[in-house]
Amino acid sequence: MDTPDPVDALRAGLRDTVHQWLVRSVTSISAAQGLDPVAAVTAATRMADDVAPRLLAELDALLLTDVDEQRENPLAVLRRHLGAPTAVLDALGAQPVPRDEMQRSIHPDDRYAIAPATWADVDAALREPGLVWGAWKAATVLARRRADGLR
Repeated sequence: MDTPDPVDALRAGLRDTVHQWLVRSVTSISAAQGLDPVAAVTAATRMADDVAPRLLAELDALLLTDVDEQRENPLAVLRRHLGAPTAVLDALGAQPVPRDEMQRSIHPDDRYAIAPATWADVDAALREPGLVWGAWKAATVLARRRADGLR
């Protein structure tokens, strides 16, 4: 089965950006807190080298699943993988960042406020393919429901 273009575009965008997002999740916080930049880059790169392939495989599996069978979205998958960058930041001696009550409620374990709320939080290059994928998914679901006489 051929995958729809929006799925392929988002998968390609994720392949191009996830590793760097994982690294940047660590290095941006460590730089803001004045932590050793060499240690931060080294630890973040090792972590991303380990986590990115598994994360991308999970994202691929989700995106290649029929839309009616998907039980979460790709941003939720990314949010579930914050443990590794958080552990690196903890090991580097980073301090938790201030978060508002809503952030603490939604993502209680995200001490460094690295959970992406939007595609642009991962990388600006994902903004368009992420939005196009979301619109395609919604249109696909709606078209199916209409075809089934449900809407």
